[in-house]
Amino acid sequence: MSSKILVVDDEKNILELIRFNLELNQFDVITATDGEVAISMIKAESDIDLIILDLMLPTIDGIEVCKILKRDEKTKDIPVIMLTAKGTETDKIFGLEIGADDYVTKPFSVKELTARVKAQLRRSDTLKQDEDIIVVNSMTINKNQHSVSINNKEIVLTLKEYEVLKLLAENKGKVYTRDQLLNQVWGYDYFGETRTVDVHIRHIRKKIEEYDSSNEYIETIRGVGYKIK
Repeated sequence: MSSKILVVDDEKNILELIRFNLELNQFDVITATDGEVAISMIKAESDIDLIILDLMLPTIDGIEVCKILKRDEKTKDIPVIMLTAKGTETDKIFGLEIGADDYVTKPFSVKELTARVKAQLRRSDTLKQDEDIIVVNSMTINKNQHSVSINNKEIVLTLKEYEVLKLLAENKGKVYTRDQLLNQVWGYDYFGETRTVDVHIRHIRKKIEEYDSSNEYIETIRGVGYKIK
């Protein structure tokens, strides 16, 4: 069964270009031209596997659409690739911080976009197929259910927060540099944009501390990176 991809962009020529090339790669593609319609389609379609989301949209912009998706338990794990003409480091970091899984700037290579789509779908499939339980102090990571809990109380994490925490927990004691985390969790070279790793670590710590402030789960190794003891 082919993966279903929603492409959201108000430029119809870009929509058709992306649709044509993704369909050549055997993807099932649906489209929307504004944020409000996109949200309605996502709620109506229960089997969307990935969203390509333009930043500048009428009615509701891409940033707000992404925020809405990542707040909703039913849609927070759908991979989102931001597609926009804005290409500054600040724009990229902001997009990633609100939960986007990847960021492609216009003008873009269709081949690169297709490769990134395939990479995100592989990562999503891997998460769905993961099994087993990881226990760290009072925290339990259920890889089969893609959930994290402390003292049986579930912590709501974004997809990337979960992947960072799981990677560190699976490799207890191993120090990961920021570049290694970027490469293994995001899968691409973000040209030194390691600040996004620090932001995700900070968010994870804050969420964990709400349930267990007595244990330091993620340790900072100054000048190197992070590890779970």
